[in-house]
Amino acid sequence: MNNFRDIDIEELEKLADAYCDYCIDSTKQVVSGSGKLVEQKERHLPTVSYFLLHWLRRHHFNFYKRTNFYDAMKNENHPLSNTIKNIDNLFNALAADIVANEGKGIFYAKNKLGMTDKQQVDGNINFKADFGA
Repeated sequence: MNNFRDIDIEELEKLADAYCDYCIDSTKQVVSGSGKLVEQKERHLPTVSYFLLHWLRRHHFNFYKRTNFYDAMKNENHPLSNTIKNIDNLFNALAADIVANEGKGIFYAKNKLGMTDKQQVDGNINFKADFGA
């Protein structure tokens, strides 16, 4: 007996694409130099948590909890394993592009994407003295 839900894979993929489009097209309101309120593009970093806890719920799509998402991704026998891997790759690709091109999401880059901000310092001090030879 399996405990897999009957999930519409095509609908799940469409919702993942729609969420990425939302992240790409997001804006914020700012005050312009002339004092007018204007919309300014500001892409959002896609996250699995928001997608599962809010995006799918707001689109009335009954899915798994976050832990089930990762369990299904790891389980090659799960019917959604490859779909979930593709969605995770889609989110990571968009997040990496935003971080790389907009200097945003340092915490996300470190924790989700494995990036680091450590400097390599060797501790050697080299100097050259010139005694006017």
